[in-house]
Amino acid sequence: MRLLVLQHCPVTPIGLAGERAIERGAELVTLFPHDGDRVPETMAGFGGLIVLGGPMHAGDDARYPAFRPMLSLIRECRAANVPVLGLCLGAQLIARAFGQLVYRFGALEVGYPTVHLTSAGRIDPLFQGLDPEQRIMQMHEDSFDLPREAVLLMRNDTCENQAFRIGASIYGIQAHPEVTRKDARNFPRDCWIAMTRHYGDQAEAVERRVLSEVDAYFESGAAFCRAITDRWLSLVGSSLSKPTRDCQEISQAR
Repeated sequence: MRLLVLQHCPVTPIGLAGERAIERGAELVTLFPHDGDRVPETMAGFGGLIVLGGPMHAGDDARYPAFRPMLSLIRECRAANVPVLGLCLGAQLIARAFGQLVYRFGALEVGYPTVHLTSAGRIDPLFQGLDPEQRIMQMHEDSFDLPREAVLLMRNDTCENQAFRIGASIYGIQAHPEVTRKDARNFPRDCWIAMTRHYGDQAEAVERRVLSEVDAYFESGAAFCRAITDRWLSLVGSSLSKPTRDCQEISQAR
């Protein structure tokens, strides 16, 4: 299977999710739309789309004009039943693609806070059977309203909309389950402007707290990433094995 990956920023690569996908035999094609790579209009030749995170505000079309073709591609995936996985900014772009706002929620969620599976999340194909409480790496100061047709799958008290699904195979996850240990440890310094904006003189203390949480929770977070990546890839495989609507109509005509 070929997967299209949209990467926004050098410090937010596909990480563990990409490693797992390659282990499963996937071919990853990574584009950098903000560096001039053209976002395709359709997913022809690809079985799934992964939209990664980044420090940009998802509504900032003026500085990041590549957002608009990304939104169109996400909607095209919905129409064509192509699975999508959006991580952090990727989840925010999915919410925006389906008509909702992305906005500052008044805080910076950073480190490995507890997130909870909702009742829908506990029976969802990606999360079923997993621990109902997870510790997953976070680094974001934006949130979003839940799209009308979305099902909320994970939440916490800091930022309500932590994961959602639209249709059968479009998933948005506010966290960064994909981070490698190195990337997780680098996140506070990579986002130091946001750290100091929210925490001021306490930013270094917050960084120390985050580093201790990486030591404590990275392995369980990595196991969570591998599990949901495997399950999302299975959705991609199932989608690829289904005949297209055109093929079905031709078969029925015969």
